[in-house]
Amino acid sequence: MALRVGLTGGIGSGKSTVLQMLAKLGAAVIDADAISRSTTASGGAAIEAIRQKFGPEFISPDGALDRARIRDHVYADPQARKDLEAIIHPLVGAESARQVEAALQAGAACIVFDIPLLVESGRWRAQLDRVMVVDCSPQTQVERVVARSGLKPEAVHAIMAAQAPRALRLAAADIVICNEGLTLEELSQIVGQVAPRLGL
Repeated sequence: MALRVGLTGGIGSGKSTVLQMLAKLGAAVIDADAISRSTTASGGAAIEAIRQKFGPEFISPDGALDRARIRDHVYADPQARKDLEAIIHPLVGAESARQVEAALQAGAACIVFDIPLLVESGRWRAQLDRVMVVDCSPQTQVERVVARSGLKPEAVHAIMAAQAPRALRLAAADIVICNEGLTLEELSQIVGQVAPRLGL
């Protein structure tokens, strides 16, 4: 039976990099964010339901969800956020289940779920054998995100404030990878040392 691992970490922690390293070591990767994005891309499974619920003005000319417009709308209206989630979450769940089944059929020893909001969403813990957290200092998070995205530090702080507090993430972790002041090679070595605990 494949080990099910939830991978999470705050913005700028290096979670995506660790995910790629685990995939190279043979883990099957289920990226809920990527699945969610595909449902709202042009021709995606959620588009027609979003058009019906929110109106055609939320669909861009190329047939994809107008992300900026819907983001502003759901931030201002909690019910709209719930309505949007009610459309997207079941689709993401179904596609995740399909990908898990495919990984099991292929004989994967470890399935890693990339779950940015693992700690915030209470439903995940029961579905996982291990929780792995990629961690670094808040200062490092801000520096990395500013460097890669050009966002202002206060914008990054706002995103971090909306995520689970660092202490809460660490409290939920079975395995912590401290990604502070490491080269990619050093990070890769640490991931390699953890891999046997994941059946890799």
